[in-house]
Amino acid sequence: MTARSLIAALAVSAAPVLQADFPGSLHTVDYDSPPISYSDADIGGPIAELQTRLARGGIQLEHHPRYGYLPAVLEALNVPVSSQLLVFSKTSTHRQMIYTNVPRAIYFNDDVYVGWTPGANLLELSSVDPRNGAVFHGLDQVKSDHPLLLRNDKCLECHVGSKTMGVPGQLVRSFYNAANGWPNDGSGYPRISHNAAYEDRWGGWYITGSMPNNPTRANLINPAEIARRKADPGHRQNLAALDDFFDPDGYLSPHSDMVAMLVLEHQTHVHNFITRLNSAARLLQAQYGHIRYMESPIDHFIRHLLFVDEPPLPGPVTGTSKFAREFQERGRKDSRGRSLRELDLKTRLFKYPCSFLIHSDAFDGMIEPLKKRVYERLFEVLTGKDASGKFDEVPPGRRRDVLEILQATKQGLPDYWKNDVPGTPKSLPN
Repeated sequence: MTARSLIAALAVSAAPVLQADFPGSLHTVDYDSPPISYSDADIGGPIAELQTRLARGGIQLEHHPRYGYLPAVLEALNVPVSSQLLVFSKTSTHRQMIYTNVPRAIYFNDDVYVGWTPGANLLELSSVDPRNGAVFHGLDQVKSDHPLLLRNDKCLECHVGSKTMGVPGQLVRSFYNAANGWPNDGSGYPRISHNAAYEDRWGGWYITGSMPNNPTRANLINPAEIARRKADPGHRQNLAALDDFFDPDGYLSPHSDMVAMLVLEHQTHVHNFITRLNSAARLLQAQYGHIRYMESPIDHFIRHLLFVDEPPLPGPVTGTSKFAREFQERGRKDSRGRSLRELDLKTRLFKYPCSFLIHSDAFDGMIEPLKKRVYERLFEVLTGKDASGKFDEVPPGRRRDVLEILQATKQGLPDYWKNDVPGTPKSLPN
């Protein structure tokens, strides 16, 4: 079966349809053979670095009587507690321990994801290796003098496939659920990103915060709640607290912040997109000595990077935790105080339409021919040189803002970026 016919077959059989980001993006990359060799590759990233520090005695992890190593790991990896999100859908390796009154907690920063289920004997961790994408680890929650972060490729049973763009990656999904938390697969959206319709989002998740005209599936814990939401769209929406569902004192935070959820949806898919492009480029470079077949995927990636297909927010968003403030404080600012981490939350997620993950190690870890072409195409779009019409949704003024912010804050830009006069398109070097 060809890649094209495979995509067509998946589109027909999936319910609901899993939309491809570009032709071929639903089929799995041969990630475990050379030149990628995922299982045997040397792994970098924050979790690998933490394990090295633990092995050398450079850091000790304190064990908490209730949370095990969770607080110490979050601190060591610089993952904010304010990022906490709570999911009651049984969609993890600890599904037998997850209930509507015992949700799983997820914490994240730009490079790391941590999953904690109350009572589980394993802390789940994932980080983004700059070359190989998502790498999964587990940490035994039993107190030890020498805790070990052990790689856990069993996670790939779910974390690789069409839902992750065919590479080891992260998942954010949305399901209606039975009263015991088991998801109704026929109701689900197997991959959620910032371009998903809001009425399809947040099934199986507890969400705190407010959004006028909120159409999402948040906080619906059984079929009766789902039916009531259809009659009363405001039912269980825009909640300030979650006490009606479970005892929040059992968690590090009482929040499952709406703003954090919006950021998580965006960044997980960007991480997967970067891994997919880099994996494909490495395979093409090894086979043909060039990546010229990647023009369409690169353009689709830049559309995603620039939020071209992001639907407008149904209404202004307000979170309930410190997440929005802490997230923005970590932004790299230009001389006018502008940052790609600056949130809008009125009509769109971010004020300036370019992903903050352009500053990530994952972006910088793309092989040079790929990164060179991404920079060229992005420069063409931001300076107005591109006339394809693919990026017309990004207003000229916002393109100029993004260009200026990147010129001031992004390390490693090609020289032709640095000398550009904003608003004046320039020719690319031969």
